[in-house]
Amino acid sequence: MSCPLSSRNPAKPSQPRGVSVQALQLSKAFGNEVVFSNISFTVAPGEIFVIMGPSGTGKSVLLRLLMGLDSPTAGQILIDGLNASDPATRRSVKISFVFQSGALLNSLTVFDNLALYLWEHRLYDKKTLRHKVMRALEMLSLQSAAYKYPSELSGGMRKRVAVARAIVMEPQLILYDEPTSELDPIMATTIAEMIATLSQEATVTSIVVTHDRELALTIGDRVALMKEGHFCALDTPQGIRERQEADVQHFLHPTINLTNPRFRKNNSNTQ
Repeated sequence: MSCPLSSRNPAKPSQPRGVSVQALQLSKAFGNEVVFSNISFTVAPGEIFVIMGPSGTGKSVLLRLLMGLDSPTAGQILIDGLNASDPATRRSVKISFVFQSGALLNSLTVFDNLALYLWEHRLYDKKTLRHKVMRALEMLSLQSAAYKYPSELSGGMRKRVAVARAIVMEPQLILYDEPTSELDPIMATTIAEMIATLSQEATVTSIVVTHDRELALTIGDRVALMKEGHFCALDTPQGIRERQEADVQHFLHPTINLTNPRFRKNNSNTQ
C-alpha cells in the first residue's frame, strides 16, 4: 500500500498556519514520582519536532501536557506566545491529537468519525462538511473506506483514519502519539510519508512522540532524545547520528548479547 500524498499538489494557504510552541522549565510528578523535570524547548511554526526515547521515559505524559489533557506540576507551555492553560488559547488555536490507539468510535462509520466534531459544533452546513470530510479521506486514499466501520479496517488503515480525522479540522498544530506503533515496516513508512507531506503542504506544526528511530531521524527537523525524565540530546537528525554520548549511541545502536543479556544486567543492578 502506497501513500499518494507526494503526488498531490493542493493549494497552500496564503499565510503559514503553523504555530510556535514553547515549553518553559516544565515538570510533571504524580505524587512522589517525578516523571520529568525542568524541560525546556521551542518548536518553530511549521517544524516537525520529534521526541523519541525508550518506553516509560515520560514522552506520552509530555504530549498530554502539550495537548492540555493534563496540567504540569511546574513550568509553563506557550502556544504562539499564549498560555496553553488559558481556555481562550485553546479556543483560538486549532490543535489535533492523533492517539496511539487511533481512538475511533466503533459505532460510527469512518465518515461519521471524521464528521462528528464538525457536526456537533455546527461549524459547516451539510454540503461543506461532506466536502471537507471527503477531501481529507481523499488526501489519505481512504475514499473507499468512508462508509466502513473501524472494525472492518486493518491496523494501518485505522491509523490513517485517525490522521484524516486530525486534519479535517484544518489544525495549526498536530500532536502524534506513537503513530507507527504496531505497524509493519511498509505501513510505518507510509505513515512517516504522510506526516512529512502534511507538514509541507498544510504548513502545520507537528510534534511527534515515538520510539521509532527510523521515523524520528527521517522526518524530524529536530529530534529530542528523552531518557529518565530529561532530554539527553536535542539536535538535527544528522547531529543526533553524529553524537557520541553513550545514552545516544545505546539507543540508536543497541546490540544483542546472548551471552550476557541486558535484562540480567538490569536485574543485577537492582539487587
